[in-house]
Amino acid sequence: MNISRRVIFNLTTLTSASLGGWYLGRYFEQKQRLNEEDNGTTQIQKMPGLPLFGTVSAATPFTPVEKNFEMGLKVSIATRVSEIMKYGFPGLDHVRSYEDFVLSYDRRNRVAHWVFEHLTKERLKYSEVDRSKCEFKPDESIHPFFRSENTDYKGSGYDRGHLAAAGNHKIEQKHMEQTFFLSNMAPQVGVGFNRDSWNRLEKYVRKLTNIYKDVYVCTGPLYLPKKEANGKKYVRYEVIGANHVAVPTHFYKVIVGETSDGKLEMEAFVMPNAPIDDNTPLTNFQVPPESIERAAGLLFFDRISRDKLSKINGKTTGWF
Repeated sequence: MNISRRVIFNLTTLTSASLGGWYLGRYFEQKQRLNEEDNGTTQIQKMPGLPLFGTVSAATPFTPVEKNFEMGLKVSIATRVSEIMKYGFPGLDHVRSYEDFVLSYDRRNRVAHWVFEHLTKERLKYSEVDRSKCEFKPDESIHPFFRSENTDYKGSGYDRGHLAAAGNHKIEQKHMEQTFFLSNMAPQVGVGFNRDSWNRLEKYVRKLTNIYKDVYVCTGPLYLPKKEANGKKYVRYEVIGANHVAVPTHFYKVIVGETSDGKLEMEAFVMPNAPIDDNTPLTNFQVPPESIERAAGLLFFDRISRDKLSKINGKTTGWF
């Protein structure tokens, strides 16, 4: 078989096994990054970028394999994956890309795993949108089995709390309207939290655009354990409505700001889903980023090595 025919054969095989090929490509990308870290040669990108299969990812292990696979073996593995999964994967469609934000949806809890936004001063200055025209509505891109509905929230005592804040998306009416999809909502305590302290945190994030040229923010729920009377720890949370929408015990925001000279600074917050005294300083809710990662099962901004951050929660890291 000559070179041209071999290339065509390989391309055809990879196309027919596109999903398997995607998995394989992602696998080798992770493997290469780990090898680079082991060798001290990790390449750090200048900007965090959107969290499509990389910037925010599930913290799952994989089995190391030998290096330098031949193209034929790669094609063989991709083909085998395609054969095994001939009739579809149980889940892969949890990432949703909207026009001005990205989210990963938790189909079991009917609440997003995380929502990712990119803010700039210029994108926030627009105000020709009308919030009163926005309506809370089910996200029809989610399978009906896993969708939350407005009826789930009715009479529950909880607000439909935004994860990607509506006030962050004023550049176009459609952008703000998309933040009202129920896939971007979570049950939040209203008075004392969603309408007060959580709102203060959202406003604080927007004000960061006066300091940084780019602000990247990841928001999501947590379901944290609590020690009970018998001394054991349990994860307990309420569910609401016919679709059993989970009520998170806490919410987090992890923020990276990039200065005009390219420095990167991170802040991380966790707030309980409960009434909070509005006089409580936001700094009281700052936590080490890795504590959220462990609790959420996610890696935040994993394309930025932590030693490239000049500050974490306002404190110099010692590397600069």
